[in-house]
Amino acid sequence: MTKSAFGIVASGALIFSLAACSSTDAGSGSSSSAAPSSSSSASAASTEPLASLPDLSAGVDTQVAVDASFVDALGTLGLTPGVVGTAGFTDGTFSFPITGGNVDYYDPASDVRPYVQGEIDHDGSGLSLTAADGTVVELTDFRIDPGESKLYGTVTANGTVAAEDAYLFNLYGGTLKPLQMEGTNAVLEGTTVHISPDAAALLNQTFNTDAVQDEMLVGVAKITVATE
Repeated sequence: MTKSAFGIVASGALIFSLAACSSTDAGSGSSSSAAPSSSSSASAASTEPLASLPDLSAGVDTQVAVDASFVDALGTLGLTPGVVGTAGFTDGTFSFPITGGNVDYYDPASDVRPYVQGEIDHDGSGLSLTAADGTVVELTDFRIDPGESKLYGTVTANGTVAAEDAYLFNLYGGTLKPLQMEGTNAVLEGTTVHISPDAAALLNQTFNTDAVQDEMLVGVAKITVATE
């Protein structure tokens, strides 16, 4: 591996590990007795990212291994899951190709908030939920916000767009495994995916039920990012 590639991997490890386990604690500043010129330089430096992945268009994908409890819940609701566009579903795991995005990581002690910024895009793919009466809801064009640890997307009901850039899932990194390398790809696995309150309300309304619970576990995510 070249030195430049190693640097990208190191940046990725730092960024995605912190993104998946992002804290809501605000960084506390401390007073400084440095001269004005030094203080000014430090302030300027703090607004520059410590690590950056400027282009994620090389792929590869975000996978979600569906939890058995989510499958049971869909069965109870009479909903059949499916894939949309370039998404895949194999052996109980959804896959959504990464099509672009960027991520910057700033010093948590700086004034920049959130200190993890950017997005991971999954345009042209998604999942569908089909009811026995023929109602079809599609969740597509996912966008992960690593600073908020949230996933957004487009919601379509029976071919009509119901919401764009809607807040669909929460991402919790408490069970995240250490970053691993598969060739030149950086892999983070273990973040759990949960239904957001907004998505729960929308799905309950669309399917005329109250069974979709806020924070319902969907599955465990595995994010694989090409570093070159």
